[in-house]
Amino acid sequence: MRNKLLAGAMALALIGCSEKSAEDIATTDTATPEAVSEEGSADAAAAPRIGIEVAPGVAFDYAYTFRLADDRISKVQEQHAAACETLGIQRCRIVDVRYQLTDEKLVEAQTQFKLDPGIARKFGAGAIASVEKAEGVLADASVAGEDVGTEILASQQRSAGSEAEIARLEERLKAGGLDKRERAELLAQISQLRGELGTERQNRRSDEARIAWTSVAFNYASDGGLPGIGHENPFASAGETLMRSGSTALSFVLTLGAALLPWALLLGLVIAFWRSRFMVAVRRQMRVEARASDTGTPPAA
Repeated sequence: MRNKLLAGAMALALIGCSEKSAEDIATTDTATPEAVSEEGSADAAAAPRIGIEVAPGVAFDYAYTFRLADDRISKVQEQHAAACETLGIQRCRIVDVRYQLTDEKLVEAQTQFKLDPGIARKFGAGAIASVEKAEGVLADASVAGEDVGTEILASQQRSAGSEAEIARLEERLKAGGLDKRERAELLAQISQLRGELGTERQNRRSDEARIAWTSVAFNYASDGGLPGIGHENPFASAGETLMRSGSTALSFVLTLGAALLPWALLLGLVIAFWRSRFMVAVRRQMRVEARASDTGTPPAA
């Protein structure tokens, strides 16, 4: 319950409940991914003011959603990556980068970082400032906290109990007087306990890494546009489509004409020859001969 209340307080502070100004933030924090010098940056002032010293053993995950113009998302994303690189891999690491143009012609992107917990909040404030410079806004922010320190302590206690049990079983083995079945059972129990010790150690290392590095995710979303069109001019797009369609139709007509023209010329020549005076006379003579053959009279010379 304490964790949930703490995380909730941080989230509220993150999205606007902090009464500190951006200038106060800039002067009280020395670890910054980039300078935040502009006054009146309300979103930058909304970054959480809770320091890691008041939440020992808690692993935090920061998530920001920025909304800005499609054509500015990639540039802002590059700025945030560059700010991380400036801090060095000992304080900031980029673990994932994604950029996508959706079917609705809107841009979606994400960058995930692992940060030194001491600079995670200020890194977010600097990112908000850079988004504002690009005429974007902070659309959503959240901070999730998990009391990993308590789990580490519980794991250590479980490990201590397992080690004590292993020591007791080993003493029982040394005492002797065991048959094969009892000895095999004791060895199996010791092996199982050692496996549990290894699992506990691995879990503690993972939890310690979560405390040592704070996860920060920047999500970038388009600031709007018409579904299926985005920010494109629909009239210009319609004109381009008309020109492309007309060009395609003209190309089709010319191709079809080029394919049919030789045959059309040949057909024209055949028709012209058929209607020529020579063919007309031949057809007339053939009709006269046909009538003469029917009546039995010789054709006129």
